[in-house]
Amino acid sequence: MTKKELAIALHDRKFNCCQAVACAFAQELSVDVPTLFKAGEGFGLGMGCMDGTCGALSGAIMAAGFLNSDGNIDAPGTKADTYKLSRELLDRFRQKCGSTICRELKGADTGKVLCTCPDCIMNAVECVEEVLKI
Repeated sequence: MTKKELAIALHDRKFNCCQAVACAFAQELSVDVPTLFKAGEGFGLGMGCMDGTCGALSGAIMAAGFLNSDGNIDAPGTKADTYKLSRELLDRFRQKCGSTICRELKGADTGKVLCTCPDCIMNAVECVEEVLKI
């Protein structure tokens, strides 16, 4: 099963978009699924009921942090690199989907859907694979 297929299967099991993307990479991130599930729960519906960043993109950026952070809480040394990865994820996602904002992606105000949830999830997974090389 590909990561895209796994993420869609998780979404079909009622994982939100963020959870589906992040949890699809649990093994590569060395983080258990329940922890990623809990961390991603508040990022569903585009943070704030469609007004914020797409949950699928949030899951991809969460993956960047888990993968790249040195975890050094006293003297963090990886933030700048992780921010660069996050920016690349965001830029690629926007190119693939047309926006990074859930409300715009779903056409809530315009009636024109730019990208469905399943497509956002698959695009976010693709971005993770391309940018984070996992």
